[in-house]
Amino acid sequence: MYNNLSSQPGPGIPQQGHNVPLSPFENGLYGAGSGLIRSGLGAYGEKILGSSSEYVQSNINRYFADPQYYFQVNDDYVRNKLKVLLFPFLHRGHWTRITEPVGGRLSYKPPIYDINAPDLYIPFMSFFTYVVLSGLVLGLRGKFSPEAVNWVFMKGLVGWFFQVLLLKISLMSLSGGETALLDFVAYAGYAFTGISLAILGGIVWSYSYYPLLAWTCICMGIFLVQMMRRVLLAGARSYDSTRHHYFLLFIGLAQFPLFLWLGNSCFAHHRLSH
Repeated sequence: MYNNLSSQPGPGIPQQGHNVPLSPFENGLYGAGSGLIRSGLGAYGEKILGSSSEYVQSNINRYFADPQYYFQVNDDYVRNKLKVLLFPFLHRGHWTRITEPVGGRLSYKPPIYDINAPDLYIPFMSFFTYVVLSGLVLGLRGKFSPEAVNWVFMKGLVGWFFQVLLLKISLMSLSGGETALLDFVAYAGYAFTGISLAILGGIVWSYSYYPLLAWTCICMGIFLVQMMRRVLLAGARSYDSTRHHYFLLFIGLAQFPLFLWLGNSCFAHHRLSH
């Protein structure tokens, strides 16, 4: 009885649970408002996602350039680049990189078209040559073991990392422009070219090791100073000649302890006998 009474609404009271039909005018306003809200939220979301993706992409391109760019080399480039690394004072051309318009902005030409462009082919090949030659020296001395070769490998990676860190900190200290991280990796890895040549010379004639190491160290210092001054510091926001010169001199001198530390893994306190 109570359920029947409670289910019957009183006079003038609309029943609960039933939608009151809207007029065509109200339906139009409701549909237009929902459409505006949906389109507004969609546009705002696309804007946020688009700006975020552009920000991430710009930072990736800024610090981690396309790795394929650094392997666009040929025989002529490798031969000429080795000449620049081992005889930098004979390089008569300019040290600045060549740019070209791509997609409405300037981009650097790949190494195959620019001798001053950094590459990763020579650094990686030089690094593995350094490890192989070091293993050969250890074998000739009767001290070859997987652990010894692994130590040389890890030591080379640590030296490479510190060289990259040296160039990066120097650029930041000099208020230089932004440079891709792989550029620093490439410039730092060129050191293994000279070290490998010195080790090879020490294998052929033990007394040639230290003269070759000193020569290649000086050449690497000259090369890095030229690169840092003409290329990496091209976007410097301010220029203090005295401060810049001191930092560049420090980069050049820092090659001596680095070369000695990396090369003496095989020749420290010992000379190959022939």
